Parts: sequence; structure tokens; C-alpha cells
Amino acid sequence: MSKSLQAIRGMNDILPEQTPAWRYLENTLVDLLDGYGYKEIRLPIVEYTELFARGIGEGTDVVDKEMYTFRDRNEESLTLRPEGTAGCVRAVLEHGLSGGGQVQKLWYAGPMFRYEKPQKGRYRQFHQVGVEAFNLPGPDVDAELIVLTWRLWKKLGLADAVTLQLNSLGSSEARAAYRDALVAYLQERFEQLDEDSQRRLTTNPLRILDSKNEATQAVLVGAPTLGDYLDEESRLHFDGVRARLDAAGIRYEINHKLVRGLDYYNRTVFEWVTDKLGAQGTVCAGGRYDGLVSQLGGKATPGVGFAMGVERLVLLLETLELLPAELNRAADVYVCAFGEAAELAALTLVERLRDELPALRLLLNSGGGSFKSQFKKADKSGARYALILGDDELAGRVVGCKPLRDDSEQQSVAWDALAEHLAACQQQA
Repeated sequence: MSKSLQAIRGMNDILPEQTPAWRYLENTLVDLLDGYGYKEIRLPIVEYTELFARGIGEGTDVVDKEMYTFRDRNEESLTLRPEGTAGCVRAVLEHGLSGGGQVQKLWYAGPMFRYEKPQKGRYRQFHQVGVEAFNLPGPDVDAELIVLTWRLWKKLGLADAVTLQLNSLGSSEARAAYRDALVAYLQERFEQLDEDSQRRLTTNPLRILDSKNEATQAVLVGAPTLGDYLDEESRLHFDGVRARLDAAGIRYEINHKLVRGLDYYNRTVFEWVTDKLGAQGTVCAGGRYDGLVSQLGGKATPGVGFAMGVERLVLLLETLELLPAELNRAADVYVCAFGEAAELAALTLVERLRDELPALRLLLNSGGGSFKSQFKKADKSGARYALILGDDELAGRVVGCKPLRDDSEQQSVAWDALAEHLAACQQQA
């Protein structure tokens, strides 16, 4: 017997009962981004592998261990995108969007792919919304991105469930000097490091700061801190970011071990974290990457952005029971029709209502059925009202309108007055 077909491990179907929560989150965020003047860009899922090797950095876990890379029929090495920033920068360069110093404020959404051990909140195909801004070198846009995310948390009811962690990596020169100091410190304590950190000491030593190994964290207690190596310009930039967050009333924690896992970051880096999801605590993260555009072949161009994980945010909203109750309601009104003549009249009536009340969600019964079975489906839909159309209603050119969520009496409403009646019912709801 052949094996039953299943989704690839770590790549999940998003089922109809789950998608309303996704749409709620995405629509809330898109409305917010529109209000801040960010424009959508849609990017390919597959890019040349070189883009990520040059952009993210060889020696990072993402490039070395986690990418889905393959050769096409032309023997070109291609990769399913593991993150969105490198592809967005490639698109900006390819289409000349940042030429002449023009400001670009962009956002994108979609699936990303990393070969990781699947667990709750961490998958091999996961979804992100990313936001990027180019040719804005000052601390004001860094702060704007953080304020934007803070406003999203307020809209979603998550403001008390997340904490902002903030750091500055300084210039590339300052970061290199700090890296040398950290490596020198850790080499003297090499045997005390866990195996993964020993490997990272020669490939990506700053990632050791984020180690979850308790023994390694104990070694890091006396290690040099990034703040001691900041250049003056980066220090002033960071002070500017903090001043704006203070002015907006946004609380934050300085985390000197926050370095992010991708090599392209400099200066400001930040993460919004929660303690409500266990190990997968980061729900949004980003920072400044002023050297990435030139690293990928363009002119030096300031850049800053963030990405947030849709799965984790949906999980957080579900865990804290913050999703609106009406999300799972399939319809506002369910239309029951009994007999072929009533079904034909109901179809005409429903389409007229759609013209007159475009925001009203109308569900017309399909497949016939008895009075009891149709009412059972009406109740299961979550609709507030059922419209009833049978032979008697046809003869009188009326519709029975029965409330489903309270004990109010059924009313007979003339066809010509139905749109007005339903509009009034919606306002009262």
C-alpha cells in the first residue's frame, strides 16, 4: 500500500478555522503601515544563493546550516529565501529605487524557509512581515519603526505582553574591534565553552553572546561589552534613538548581548520579546544595516528595517485570548429557502442585498434541506440573523427575519424594506 501523502515536516497547512486570525493580524498591520506611508513590494521566493551568502554572511548559522539550496536545470545555485531583507535590497538595487538619494519606505509579506528543528512557534516554512527604509541615516527613522511596532501592540492588545530590548552595534570598525576583544577573552576560556560556541568562535563569535548554554553564559559575565567599544558617532545616534523613545513614552531595556544573527547589522538593533511563548520569545526584531547595499554592489545607502513572525504573533494572540470573538463568524445573515421557487427568489433577493449592503456578510443555504437542518446550519455559521423564505413568504413578498443570538421574536419584513431593516439591525449589534 502506498504511503499517504502528507505535508513536509515543518511546513504546515493553515486551515480555514485558522486563517481569520491571520487575516485579522495582517489587515491590522497593513492599515497601520499605510498610515505611516510605507508601500508594499512583492518579492520572489527563490533567489540566487550568492545573494544570501554575500548579504547574510558566510559563517552564519542561516547560510551554513539552515538554507534550502538546490541547482536548477541550468546548474545555477538557487535558494528558497530564509529572510526578506537581502531580497528587498536586491530589488531596490535592480530597479534603481534608491538612486539619487531617494527615500524608499517599503514593506513585504510572505513565507520564508529555514531547515530547523520544528517546534511550537518555529517552523521550516514560516511567514514574516518585513519593513525596510532606505536613504534615511538619522535616528528618527530607527525610532519611527519601533514606535510603529509599539502602536501595533497597542492595537492588538499586546502592549503588556511584550518587552523592547535595545542595543547598538556601532560602526563596522567598532564592531570589528569589539569582536577581536571578545575573541581574545573567550580563547583564554575556550575549554569552558559549549561545543557550538567553540565552533562559532572562529566563524561568528558575536553569536556566542546569545548562547542558551548556562555554562557559556557564566563565562560571558566578565566579557567585554559592546557599549565600551562604541564610536562617538554611533553613541550619538543611539542617544538620539533613545531620546525619541523616551519622548514617545516607550519603555525599553538595554541588552548589551543583543547582536542579532545576521552579519549585516550595524548601530541600532532591537527585539520585541515575550515570556508567554516559552523558548520562542522573539516576536519582532530588526535594526540598521547601512553597509548592506554597498555589500551587494550598490552605492553606500543607509538602511534600517524589521521583520515580525506571523505564526508567533497569532500564537500569542491565541494564548492570551485576544482575538475578536466575531472572527470565526462565517456570516452576519444566513438565508434559508424552502422549495425551488423560494430558492430562485432567495438568490435574486440576496444578490440585491449585496448591492445595497456591500459590507454585510450573507450566506445563502446550499443543498436544500429541511427546516430543522437549515436552521442548524444557520446557527453553526455564527450568523446573528436568519432570513426565512418559503411559499407563504413568497406569496406575501415578505421575508421572515429571526434573531439567532437572543430571544427576540421573528419579524416579517417586506422585500423592499429588507435592506433598511438589516442595516438598522447591524447598527444595534
